[in-house]
Amino acid sequence: MVPHDVLVRFRRDLDALVPRGTRIGIAVSGGPDSLALLLLAAAARPGEIEAATVDHDLRAGSREEAQAVSDVCERLGVPHAILTIKWDAKPATAIQERARSARYVALADWMRDRALTALLTGHHLDDQAETFFMRLNRGSGVTGLAGMRPVARVPGASSLVLARPLLSWRRRELVALCEQAGQRAVDDPSNADTDFERVRVRQALADCDLLDAESIAHSASNLTLADDALNWATLREWTEAVEEREGNVTYSPIDAPAEIRRRIVTRIIAQLGSEGDARLRGRELERLMVSLQAGDTATLRGVRCEGGSVWRFAAAKPRKLAK
Repeated sequence: MVPHDVLVRFRRDLDALVPRGTRIGIAVSGGPDSLALLLLAAAARPGEIEAATVDHDLRAGSREEAQAVSDVCERLGVPHAILTIKWDAKPATAIQERARSARYVALADWMRDRALTALLTGHHLDDQAETFFMRLNRGSGVTGLAGMRPVARVPGASSLVLARPLLSWRRRELVALCEQAGQRAVDDPSNADTDFERVRVRQALADCDLLDAESIAHSASNLTLADDALNWATLREWTEAVEEREGNVTYSPIDAPAEIRRRIVTRIIAQLGSEGDARLRGRELERLMVSLQAGDTATLRGVRCEGGSVWRFAAAKPRKLAK
């Protein structure tokens, strides 16, 4: 079903990320990317994989599409589960973001229940290029522009590995693989809905002959190396210039480059923060850095941040609720 040369290539890519003998879960939506991943993984790691399809229950026909994936898995001899999201109230805004969050929660629960330690997703080279431009358009720094890493952690589940073995594969290759195998992929109407940013970026890249997806993805890989180097330098700076004592953190920035200071402060807020999302948005961090460098005091995420020659961070006093 899978050509030999294609299977050899995939085995090489997968083996570099996930050791053989690992119990693997595969997220399969039924689209050509994840369906091709299923076909490849079933051939490369027989007996080691299980698959799951998340039914977000946000549009008509989603259950039937999940069942179609189940039928494919049955023919391949791959155990399959349909994970249906139970919404308290279905989202009307930020639909893709909320669906993604709910999807990973469901997949993490499924992995724990099935004793699976690695999750494969069908993200590919064209996804990487699209992600790069989406983040570039938001003014992201090195970490954001580095894009998707081949190996990460399942969002919200730090003990579970997330692997993306198709990041060097083009979308057209995966579509062709499904067609050659006689497998009909799901046509998700959201992939043509220009209300979604990714769809607009995808169309813009397809219409522009000056932009090459492979070169863009290569740049993202180079930025991953740069991000790793900055993380290494940040760890050294933390060791040399940060002191932690009884819930208080002090940082003496001295001559550290601006990006290292930003990363130190981001880590401190994540560590001490008690309000809202610990992750700082770009503009929030920029405003905080200006305040600290000016010697001012600001409160963010429940953390009191005091500038000066030494920057001091501590839990802010609880705010009084209005009567």
